[in-house]
Parts: sequence; structure tokens; C-alpha cells
Amino acid sequence: PAQREKDRHEQDLRRVRTKFLGSAVLSAVILLGSLQGVPLPGPPGSFLFNLSLFVLATPVQFWAGAQFYRGTWAGFKHGYADMNTLIAVGTSAAYFYSAFAVFFPSVIRAVDPQVSVYFDTSAMIVTLVLLGRWLEARAKSRASDAIKKLMALQPKTARVERQGQEREIPVSEVVAGDTVLVRPGERIPVDGTIREGSTSVDESVITGESMPVDKKPEEGVLGASINKTGFFKMTATRLGKDSVLAQIIRLVEEAQGSKAPVQRLADRVAAVFVPVVIGIAVLAFLFWWGWGASLVSLPASPFLFALLIFIAVLIIACPCALGLATPTAIMVGTGKGAEMGILIKGGETLEQVQKLDTLLFDKTGTLTWGTPEITDVLVESEVRIDPDRLLVLAASLEKGSEHPLAQAVVREAERRGLKTLPVSDFKALPGFGVQGTVEGKTVALGNLKLMQDRGTEISGFQDRIQALARKGKTPMVFSVDGKAAGLIAAADQVKPHAREAVANLQAMGLDVVMISGDNEYTARAVGAELGIREVRYEVLPEGKAEEVDKLKSQGRCVAMVGDGINDAPALAKADVGIALGSGTDIAMEASDITLMNRDLNAVPGAIELSRKTLSKIRQNLFWAFFY
Repeated sequence: PAQREKDRHEQDLRRVRTKFLGSAVLSAVILLGSLQGVPLPGPPGSFLFNLSLFVLATPVQFWAGAQFYRGTWAGFKHGYADMNTLIAVGTSAAYFYSAFAVFFPSVIRAVDPQVSVYFDTSAMIVTLVLLGRWLEARAKSRASDAIKKLMALQPKTARVERQGQEREIPVSEVVAGDTVLVRPGERIPVDGTIREGSTSVDESVITGESMPVDKKPEEGVLGASINKTGFFKMTATRLGKDSVLAQIIRLVEEAQGSKAPVQRLADRVAAVFVPVVIGIAVLAFLFWWGWGASLVSLPASPFLFALLIFIAVLIIACPCALGLATPTAIMVGTGKGAEMGILIKGGETLEQVQKLDTLLFDKTGTLTWGTPEITDVLVESEVRIDPDRLLVLAASLEKGSEHPLAQAVVREAERRGLKTLPVSDFKALPGFGVQGTVEGKTVALGNLKLMQDRGTEISGFQDRIQALARKGKTPMVFSVDGKAAGLIAAADQVKPHAREAVANLQAMGLDVVMISGDNEYTARAVGAELGIREVRYEVLPEGKAEEVDKLKSQGRCVAMVGDGINDAPALAKADVGIALGSGTDIAMEASDITLMNRDLNAVPGAIELSRKTLSKIRQNLFWAFFY
């Protein structure tokens, strides 16, 4: 279904582009010919000259503009009028009047001595409206790429153990219960449970959480995530459409398919304007046909004169600026947005932004950097060691580990200009920490479980450990020769301007909600730092789209701001999806607005720009219709 949808979008895009480019070339020749910028056969106003304009305008009207007639017919059958109706009626009036003037100039000359034609008007309206539709079709075709890229995350082959032999087979041939072998650095091919070995797994591609998750036997792993450290054997469990990745793909498909189309502002105006204009034209026709001759001396028969009045009302009432009203405002608005690093997909997005009352922010990678940094280095007063010395020993030990917490310790030592020492007997203990020998001393750094297993007394640290955890930090205990020497704490850092951006959004009258897969302590600590009162924590990847649905069911108009693959269903499900350009391509393609810079003030900037652009569209439409 996803591929068929993508093919349909691409076909629509090619068709609209071809019609726009063809009508643009013909309209340019018509316009320049009317202004005598392009030589056409015969002098201006002659039969040959007007016939040339007729020949050029006909394919624009009936080939490029065919969709407006189809839309008008569909509206007529269902009893409504929209922009298609207005464009079809207005351009048809201009085109058919001009065609009549070409072939029956003597009839027109009785009323209009100059025999004016309006082929340039009809052709330019069709062309400019097609330009707007091409830009929107191009934006929509990008959205379907999200599903294709999600599918590409699935490994093509898996290494399985069957009948005591190791063999590589296509993932599609893996069956539930198969023993799958995964080496360090490889992408896990299917969902399953670890049977032998332990490792650290990078699940950010699925969950969006940057910290690798330590895994041991009997614990589950997700297909498409990356095995970081150890070799392990796993039992395949969920395959094909039952896998977590397949569920995310399905959620994105369903969200993109179920998103209700926005009724365009111009359509709402046209629904009233078209019947009124046609009604006025009919009244004018009846008035001049019935009473015109008794009021003034008519240059032609009452019926012909009334018919020309009817057509004139339609031509004049059809807002020629209408073709420019929306596309030009969108082009200027999106162009200004591009200068600011804000990419807006189209007019529908602008209309939805105007209705927003709630912004739902993903925490990791959106409000925070998604990588831990050292926040505290605390030493035990009874142990004669200063913080820098403790950090040197810890960094020396962690230099051999790829864990993000280990890399944070090494970065902090480098930031302070400290040099590491040689380490021997290094041992990484997945899920616990690391240990080794530095300058003849046995040192270890890890969690409480590691210290308990080593018999290290840590009762004096319990209060400080709990205090750090309540602040959303990850505490690590450092021991020397079996004695606790200090604590090192790390935390994901809030992005610069994040608090300012949240405050600006709240000042605009918007409710800000934060959503995270983290525990309550961490999520609430970050929320408090940012001034966000409404915090949703321990939300699984598939739960983010459900949270969007919950908010929408409360009558809220919701924008989702995220950057990860796991955010894609929620971005597609939200009324407006806003993705960070520093995030994944999949998130960007599932969204309606993409922010290309890292400054979170671009979020209120994007909303303000959208509001101003929509306001300009309304002004343009007012003057187009009013004039």
C-alpha cells in the first residue's frame, strides 16, 4: 500500500508539473503577444492576431484547466461550489466571450467598437492556480518518502543457527523460534529475546532515546536497533508485520491516510461568492433583457445586449487576482521561512497552524541534546583525593568503553585539560560498569549493583545518590581498592534557548506539553527546568501517537515537535507536525514543517510566520474579491 501511495503521489506530481509548465509557456506567449512583446500574425486586434491568441489559449483552458471543470462537475453533482467552480466560471466567461469575439466580431462591435478579447486573463488565472497546486503536490510527494525510508531500516539478511550450522538467510525466511546470531556493530535483524551473551544496544533508531540499553539473557531486543558491544545469540519472536518497526510503519501509513483535509479559506469564500456572482449576473441579464430597451437606446437587440452584460458581470466579478492571492503569499512566506531555516510544506499547513492551541514536545533530541554530560564530581571527605584526581582515574578507566556515560567522563577530563593514565586488566561489565588497574590500584566505576557485587560499602552515599536521581541525573559510584571514593553524575543537557522558546510559546497563548520515555524523576526534572508543567513520562514509542490522539479527543488542535524515527507516527498524526532538521529524514518527511537550524526559537518563529502568511492570504483574498 505504501509503494502504491508513493507511486500515485509521484504520478500526480508529474501531471501537475507538466500542465503547469505547458500552460506557463503558452500564457507567457499570450501575455507578451497582447503587449506586442512577441510578434504574432497580423496587427493587434485583427482577425489573424486574435485567432492566434485563441489557438494558444485553447489548450490552456481545456487541457491544463481540465481539473477545474472536473471539480466543478463534482461540486455540481453534490450541491456545493468551491475554488474549482469559481475558476471554471470566471475563466470560461472570459474565454468563450473572447472566442465569440474572434469569430463574430461584427456582433460584438455593436457593443464594443474595439472588439476586446480576454484570453490573457483566462490563461494567466489557470497558470497561476496551477503553480500553487504544483508546489503543494511537490510537498505532499515528499511525505510518502518517510514510509520508504522506514522500510529501508530493516536488515535484508540474518545469520541463523540451524542444525548446528551457521548460515546467512534473507530476513523474510526467519521463523519464530530461530536462533539468530548478532555480532558487535551489526543491526539486529528481527525482534527477539537474548538467549546467550550480554551487550549494550543502541535503540535510538526506534525509541529515540540516545542512551544505549544494557541487555542480558531473557531480555528483549528490537529489530533495526544496533548491537554496540558484545556478541549474543537470540531467539526470534516477532516477525514481519508483528515487529515494532512494522508497527511504526503502519502507524505512519494510517496517520497520513486518515489526516482530514483542511477546507481551504478560498474554498469557503468561493462557496458563498460563486452563487452570489452568478445570481447577480442572471439578475442583470433579466433586467436588461426585460427593461433595458425602455430605459436607454440599446446598440443591439435586448437579448444580445443582456447576454453581453451577463458575460461582462462574470468576467469582471471573477477576481483575476485570485490566481495570485494564495500562491504569491505562500511563496513569499515559504521563501522568508527558508531564509530563517523554516521549511513549510504548503497552504494547508498554514491554515492548521492558525488553529493550534497545544504543542507536544518530544524530550530527547528535541528539548535536550540527547547525549549525557558530566554535571557533578563529588568526593568522599574521608578519602584523600581531589575531584580532578578522581576524574583522571575515572577517565583513564572509561577510555576503553564506548558507552555514552563513559565518553561523557572522558570529554569532561579533556575539557579540564587532564591527561589519562595507562590501564591494565580492563574489564567492561555490561549493565553494571567498568573496572581495571591504574597505577597499581584497583579502580571501578559503575552503578549501585556493581558496588554491591564487589562488597563496596556505599551507605554514606545513599542520600546524595537519591538527591541526584531526583534531579534527573545518572549517578555513578567510583571506588579505589574496594572503598567508595566519590560520585560522578551525568545528565542530558537542555538545549540553549529551549526555556526561552517554551516561554515564548506560552506567551503566544499556547499550552506546552513534554513527552518522554524517561522515568518520572528525569522527565519532571527537565520539565521543571524548562517551565513546562504538563509532563507525560515513560511513554513507549507507539504511545506517542496515542498521546496525540488523547489531546485531540479533548478538542485540542495539536502540533507535535520531534526529531526521531519513533516520532514519525505522532508527527503524521498531529494536526501539524514540526520536525527538527538535525533529526532523521523520516521524521522530516512525516512532518508539515521542518526547522533546519538547532535554535528552538525557530518553533515560535515558524508559528508566527505561518500566522502572518495566512493573514496576508486573507488580505489578498479580501482585495481580490472586494475589488
